[in-house]
Amino acid sequence: MPLRAGRTRSLTTLKTAGGALIAWWRAATLDALIVGVLWLIGLELIRVPFAPAWAMLGGLLQIIPTYGGMIALVGPVLAVAFSGHDEWRLGLVLGLYGLIVMLEGLVIAPLILHRTSKVPWWAAFFGPILLGILIPFWGVLLAPPMLAVVFAFRTPPAPKEPSEIS
Repeated sequence: MPLRAGRTRSLTTLKTAGGALIAWWRAATLDALIVGVLWLIGLELIRVPFAPAWAMLGGLLQIIPTYGGMIALVGPVLAVAFSGHDEWRLGLVLGLYGLIVMLEGLVIAPLILHRTSKVPWWAAFFGPILLGILIPFWGVLLAPPMLAVVFAFRTPPAPKEPSEIS
């Protein structure tokens, strides 16, 4: 009998962790889609050559935490640099990157992660910073899915009795 209870507990644990990772993946995918749309709007306004292709690449690379956005910046910068446009347009592309990074890191990612996997905003914001200090490269990459799993196992507070409310 105890073996069956242990197996049931293990399956429940795996289902909880798996559900949390699926919720995190949904959040990461939605985040990438939003970032891709932001890239498309910004690059079209700046009139960067091949803007839809760079926006799609920026959205796809957004799945890679922290470093994907930096890699996505290379294409639009080279497109503007080699198309013979002035430095002003190059500065606009760099400014667009800064704006997208700030919006994504401070607003979009924490909000989406909270809505899909119940990770609090403060944890989604400070978790990658703290783990990035503790485990420099891997901490930043692993923080969002780890936070989703950790907060999936957190038990919600018990509802208060009607007599305790007043």
